[in-house]
Amino acid sequence: MTKARRVVFLVFDGVKMLDVAGPAEVFAEANAAGADYSLGYASPSGNPVASTIGTQLPVDSAASELTDVDTLVVAGGDGLVAAPIPEDLVGAVRGLWGRPRRLVSICTGSFVLAAAGVLSGRRATTHWRHAPLLARAYPEIRVEPDALFVEDHGVFTSAGVSAGIDLALALVERDHGPDLAREVARNLVMFMQRPGGQSQFSAPLQLRPPRTPALRAAVDLVAAQPALDHRADALAAAVGVSPRHLARLFAAELNISPSKFVERTRLDHAKGLLDAGHSITATARAAGFGSTETMRRTFVACFGLAPHQYRARFSTTTPDEQHI
Repeated sequence: MTKARRVVFLVFDGVKMLDVAGPAEVFAEANAAGADYSLGYASPSGNPVASTIGTQLPVDSAASELTDVDTLVVAGGDGLVAAPIPEDLVGAVRGLWGRPRRLVSICTGSFVLAAAGVLSGRRATTHWRHAPLLARAYPEIRVEPDALFVEDHGVFTSAGVSAGIDLALALVERDHGPDLAREVARNLVMFMQRPGGQSQFSAPLQLRPPRTPALRAAVDLVAAQPALDHRADALAAAVGVSPRHLARLFAAELNISPSKFVERTRLDHAKGLLDAGHSITATARAAGFGSTETMRRTFVACFGLAPHQYRARFSTTTPDEQHI
């Protein structure tokens, strides 16, 4: 008889309940379809923890008592980015690191892995709102703010809560193949098509106001009028600096190139227009892409979807009446 794969969730006071329940349901549904997961829950102390919704979450053991763990899942919580991470939680990860076959974080759980030194020199992601903080606090991590989830040599990090569900499904597919994963997705009414590299669609540009007046003027101009000519020379001339100096300002304060900032701003503007029901042609023109083909190529490169596919999937959460 094949030994069950032990999946253990490391939880703590203030854990986001959906970071635990969402992925756990994927593994449980996989078991109903013929998989072999054994689910467990541990806290640093071995005591029950209080979740964000006020529910007490019982645990099976203290983290130090864990043995024979196949997959360790470190859940997230809002407190992980608002206050110092508890030392016992960091210590629990350090004590376990290297023993499970794979280590997983959900949402802000990546900050626990980072504090424990697990992510040093690795690629990682987290919720788009907190990705800049992760990059600033841990410059040795190659943060990929747009990815739904990232793997780097057995360490998996995911974005916001629903991305943790996507990651759990991807792990099921790795363990048991696409047919079983597809059955799980159907039963949970999930998409199978969201690969880890696909962008976090709901992430608008979240930037601190630039300190330098010229950079602030450039950012404001692009955001206010994305359809203008924002090539390097034109944008630099509009704010009264050289293209080279403007590029240095973007790199120093925003960690992005001017051209990439313009592209992301146009993409964000285009998503808003498509969500509001504008045509693809009108959106391409208003967002500054110049042509529908240019916009299509940019959408596919960034999101893995053409504009019409994006609009069909993400413009509304309400199905057509005939499908209700």
